[in-house]
Amino acid sequence: MVVLLLVGIWFALPHLSGLLGFAKEETGAPEAVVPSASLSSSAASGHPAAAAFDGFNNRYWAPRESGDGVGEYLECAFQQPVRLLKMVVFSGTSARKDEFLTQARPARITVVLTSKDGEETKRSIRLADQAGQQTFDVRGSETVGVRLTVESAYGADKGRRVAVAEVEFFGHES
Repeated sequence: MVVLLLVGIWFALPHLSGLLGFAKEETGAPEAVVPSASLSSSAASGHPAAAAFDGFNNRYWAPRESGDGVGEYLECAFQQPVRLLKMVVFSGTSARKDEFLTQARPARITVVLTSKDGEETKRSIRLADQAGQQTFDVRGSETVGVRLTVESAYGADKGRRVAVAEVEFFGHES
């Protein structure tokens, strides 16, 4: 009986780390997952894509052209595949209410998660027109890239650009 138990444990060892890792991901707090690269469809002078992923919400990305920003996008990549759970967005130029309304803000964005095997998962997100962080459940396994495309905007007008102050991701490295 002891020999059978030991043999069972021996064959189960390679699978235990995966089961324990899964349990940690499901019960543990998600960690910040920082992109290693970023780009955008265009960027206004002084407002590059990297500003939306730099960890500060007092700098922002804005596209080159003013207007409604529809079709403009931000994109980021991760060095290692990650299991994404949540995304935090600070829309507008800043988390500060007095600066928030100085440019247009995304109202709806399409989030596309790309896995390491090239599979894409899309989700449409509606943002509130308010300063500060907005948190969304965005789940993806083995994610290597994320694209955020502006579908509509608040406060869009001539001379105003759609602005995104910060985008943060939370999950676990695969």
